[in-house]
Amino acid sequence: MVKVFIDPGHGGTDPGATQNGLFEKNLTLQISKRIQTMLTAYDNIQVNLSRESDITVSLNERTNMANAWGADFLLSVHINSGGGTGFEDYIHPSKRQNSASYQEIIHEEIVKQIDLIDRGKKQENFHMLRESNMPAMLTENGFIDNPKDASKLSQSSYIDRIARGHVNGLVKAFKLKEKSEKPTTWDGLLFKKGQIGRIKILKRINLWRRKENNKLVLSRILNPGEVYRVYGYDPLYGGQYDVGDNHWITNIDGYIKYETPSKAFLAKAERVYKK
Repeated sequence: MVKVFIDPGHGGTDPGATQNGLFEKNLTLQISKRIQTMLTAYDNIQVNLSRESDITVSLNERTNMANAWGADFLLSVHINSGGGTGFEDYIHPSKRQNSASYQEIIHEEIVKQIDLIDRGKKQENFHMLRESNMPAMLTENGFIDNPKDASKLSQSSYIDRIARGHVNGLVKAFKLKEKSEKPTTWDGLLFKKGQIGRIKILKRINLWRRKENNKLVLSRILNPGEVYRVYGYDPLYGGQYDVGDNHWITNIDGYIKYETPSKAFLAKAERVYKK
């Protein structure tokens, strides 16, 4: 089983580069989620993201997550700025643990998919590359401050092309095989194993973490528009939804909207994940 850790650059209070009405933190999350969804079509691969919404995650937290999970490969997704144009990617100068060979393959597949100038395969002492225990690569997918690059990045179809290039590179690098039956997606997002529904945040509400004896500790405040997968329900505290990683959202009318897919959809998802 290949474990790929995907890091959508920036997020939360760190917007990254901003220009032409675009925010790097939003684009990196869009690309990363689409990579994750596309990879569900392949066998023997697990994917984890450093963030799945617009939250603040420090660089140390990102590499600590990848290292603790025991990832086989780390992919950090970014958008460039600084007056240039085109695509480039980076590995650490030490070329640790076959990073250079992975970079060669993935770079080539991304360039095939995107209509951007190839700025080449590079090396740099970036935190994500230096502090990860596994082979790692950081991609810079166009320049947000270049009008031509930004025009492409504003198109959903182009985001798909960027994601497809990354996926094709990972498939080739790790010799992945397509599944006979594709995993299910719900409104374009991966429906994960064990998921029973989703919550859409309507008003600001607390995200809780449970400690010993079910004591609640505030994790953070959720904002309207955020969406969370639901894995279970507990009537404790007036009713709480399990949104994974021991995090819970209280069932308060008017603050959240809980949705479930059809029984046929759930049956298909269960059948796929049993294989």
